[in-house]
Amino acid sequence: MSILILILVTLVFACLVFKLYKKNTTNKNLPKGSLGYPLIGETFSFLQAQKKDQGPEWISQRVKKYGTVFKTSLMGAPTVVIVGQSGNKFILGSGEDVLVAKQPKTLSTIAGKYNIFELTGSRYQLIKGALSTFMKPTSLQSNIKHIDELITGLFLESTRKTDIIPTVDFMKRLTFNIASSVLFGIQNELLIDEFCHDFATAFKAVWSLPINFPGTTYWHGMQARSRIIDRLMPIIREKKEDLSEGRLNPASDVLSSLIAVKMQNENVITEEMIVDNFVTMMIAGHDTSAILMSLMVWKMSKDPKIYCNVFEEQMEIQRDIEGREDHNLTWDDIQRMKYTWRVAQELMRIIPPVFGSFRKVVNDTTFGGFDIPKGWQVFWSAYNTHMDNDIFENPKEFDPSRFETNLSKPIPPYMYIPFGGGQHSCIGNEFARVETLVTMHKLVTMYEWSLIHPNEVITRQPMPYPSMGLPIKVTPRSSATTIN
Repeated sequence: MSILILILVTLVFACLVFKLYKKNTTNKNLPKGSLGYPLIGETFSFLQAQKKDQGPEWISQRVKKYGTVFKTSLMGAPTVVIVGQSGNKFILGSGEDVLVAKQPKTLSTIAGKYNIFELTGSRYQLIKGALSTFMKPTSLQSNIKHIDELITGLFLESTRKTDIIPTVDFMKRLTFNIASSVLFGIQNELLIDEFCHDFATAFKAVWSLPINFPGTTYWHGMQARSRIIDRLMPIIREKKEDLSEGRLNPASDVLSSLIAVKMQNENVITEEMIVDNFVTMMIAGHDTSAILMSLMVWKMSKDPKIYCNVFEEQMEIQRDIEGREDHNLTWDDIQRMKYTWRVAQELMRIIPPVFGSFRKVVNDTTFGGFDIPKGWQVFWSAYNTHMDNDIFENPKEFDPSRFETNLSKPIPPYMYIPFGGGQHSCIGNEFARVETLVTMHKLVTMYEWSLIHPNEVITRQPMPYPSMGLPIKVTPRSSATTIN
């Protein structure tokens, strides 16, 4: 009974807020569109479209009806959706006096209010510096062998007793293990298992309605966040003590670097910021890469030409590796995987892992002749940009050659945005490239495979994954294997 009363009070409050909003925006030239219902807006229809992988159509229908700038209400806040290059530049390139990377309530509460996407000023610079140090080529080069060993080990472990690999689950576990071990220095397998389970629960809550009642997806996500923090705090305390005693190098891993930055900037960086950015990086760092890797397997399985080209490139590199004394994959080998990465780039164009993102309006502003009030959100869509026929000829055609470096007509800025753009663009794109290429190299050179469900389709929940988890049947590849 008490929960019912709380729900009714919440709905009444939402209606009052909605009426107040209507009053405060009466004299503004707002974009056309619909705000839907109080509190939930059009969130239900938006999430349903995402689940059916019809998010682009959801936006396109409204663009056709209202234009490339329209209003709606998503994830608990009034929102202006802007489509096109100029809109992307406005959203991703505007300064912090106009727009800040304020994520929806669900993300900011699950990841934490001090996540790097929302920090500004000196706090942002210090946290970004600590995180990005480990994402640079110089740092990645020193971790290639470790990443290679982790990936090889998980492939061998997963195929020891079965010839079936559930690709999506495998890639999620793989990227989580890499992030835990390489980025954060967590080696305890039991602890990694517990973290992995809770992060999966937390991630589901990121794209849910922000209703914190027992049993809701959001509530489960908040509970998972609490458990994550409980497990993380002893690690932070131990690393802090080791840093203080000189037993640990701040450059050992991201977590140590963040703690060292806090110790040097006690008045600026807090322990809560360390926690929030650990959660943020684990969410952002492993699911998006797992999507790309799963889609790579899906695409190669369905397109023999793409597969053969990737196979030829990877086997040539593998033959060179086997001719060396140490047989180790190197940074130079990864730089040679140009075609494989172009396939990945084209996949991210047609099926971007992140459909789009939000920024918050901190001062009244305008775009395209419309007013956008302070406190609203703006939203950009990667897919609707990537399907622009003026930039990408025959945009629905899969063509990796679009990303060849010697093209006479390069892709304009803010038109290819799978990693976002502006000062808050993804700092982990090079890390994602490396782990994706190493994983594809090991899969292609170690195994032959076939799809268990050849007609499996892609669905967004909320990320674009094969709908049945993409199980594949694998056979160890002979070292003498060549293309027939």
